[in-house]
Amino acid sequence: MRHTTFRQLEIFEAIARLGSFTRAAEELHLTQPTVSMQMKKLTDAVNAPLCEQVGKKIYLTEAGKSLAQATREVFDILDRFEMSVAEQQGLKRGRLRLMAITTASYFAPRLLAEFARLHPGIEVILSVTNRERALASIAENLEDLYFLGQPPDNIDVVAQPFMENPLLVVAPPDHPLAQKKRIPLARLAQEPWLMREPGSGTRKAVERLFAEHGLSPQVRMELGANEAIKQAILAGLGISVLSRHSLALHAPGQFAILDAEGFPIRRQWYAVYPAGRQLSVVTRTFLDFLLAYGKSHDTASA
Repeated sequence: MRHTTFRQLEIFEAIARLGSFTRAAEELHLTQPTVSMQMKKLTDAVNAPLCEQVGKKIYLTEAGKSLAQATREVFDILDRFEMSVAEQQGLKRGRLRLMAITTASYFAPRLLAEFARLHPGIEVILSVTNRERALASIAENLEDLYFLGQPPDNIDVVAQPFMENPLLVVAPPDHPLAQKKRIPLARLAQEPWLMREPGSGTRKAVERLFAEHGLSPQVRMELGANEAIKQAILAGLGISVLSRHSLALHAPGQFAILDAEGFPIRRQWYAVYPAGRQLSVVTRTFLDFLLAYGKSHDTASA
């Protein structure tokens, strides 16, 4: 182990966290052969297999799990050192790891661009995934901060709301209900619905609203991404509920926003981190920026 390099541990930590050689290579801006070669050297240094591949999935061995935990502890120590150096340097350098659910990707790049202009020495790594994977990452305390539309119920976290996230009923522009006013929920329940996968925060909010009125939407199709839902809407397969943020880049009139009872559903975007996590100077600075950003950007411009 004494001949193990920091880069090898960094590569291994990324593989353990992402569960993929390919995704680790992409995150670290390395070629996959380089990642494989460094992992082989690390395995030889440990003199024990660290992971095994079953199908397309990577699983850590017991030795791999132990090394992953030890590696994170080493990185935590280095992060605390980096915190003290950042304080001395006035936040000139540092690294920030963020994870966002897919809908947040519609506003996160603009937000991060503004932060980067203020702090050009901060390296920001943003991972975009679904809610299920984000919650798994929170449970393992892997990233510095998470963007969620709804805090988890079964994980002890700190969740700070920073921006509105209104949910709208979206239909094709020629839909029969497009010109109607105050459409009753009972009428909406008769329409074929396009839903995100079970566990999605948006889906839970919609189902909760209908259940409060003794109704249940007719789910015609489940789709795992907002872009797929948009295409299905335009194809006339049904109506759906989407965050207003997900429509920001579309031309006016491309979709019809239905004037329906109970909508928009008023929700918030949350900055989430595990309770008890010691925030770095970089993370605290970004969190302060995030809260100020939310106050200065209304829903239409966010």
